Amino acid sequence: MNLASVYPRRLMWLGCLCSVIGLMSYGIYAEKVLYLDPCPLCITQRMFYVGIGLFAFFGLITSRAQWAQRLSAVLLVLCAVGGIVTAGRQVWLQHLPPELVPECGPGLHYWLENEPWLKTLSLLFKGDGNCAEVNWLFMGLSIAEWSLIWFVGLLLVGVVLLRGYRAGISDARP
Repeated sequence: MNLASVYPRRLMWLGCLCSVIGLMSYGIYAEKVLYLDPCPLCITQRMFYVGIGLFAFFGLITSRAQWAQRLSAVLLVLCAVGGIVTAGRQVWLQHLPPELVPECGPGLHYWLENEPWLKTLSLLFKGDGNCAEVNWLFMGLSIAEWSLIWFVGLLLVGVVLLRGYRAGISDARP
């Protein structure tokens, strides 16, 4: 067993997990305390963050099983790519001229109650005019832009975790 490869990988999994916990905690704080209602694309991004957190936790607790590490890294990368696409769409909507922004929809509760689930799912990924609103800035960037940055960072960590196996790093017992 190569202990030199186990601990850095565990730290990367733990870093991903702690990052997601922090991001989700702030998202809930922004919703409940700052009264920033999440738009459909924000909700979709939260689902991808939860996926990343779950796969990071799985990777953390299975750090000695090579197949589980690969599976966790692949699933983390897929969730990060989904988050990048979703956050990228929201950033794109936020930078559209006002006359090109799609109209606001009736809201997620209406969609869930009155639309088929496949249409609701597609609406969650497309977003609407609510997704183009910028109600919060930090260092000149919106929540969507920060989310895009975090997803790219988490993707890079996932790729590093995945490539570690291609480079010959192995935790298999002798």
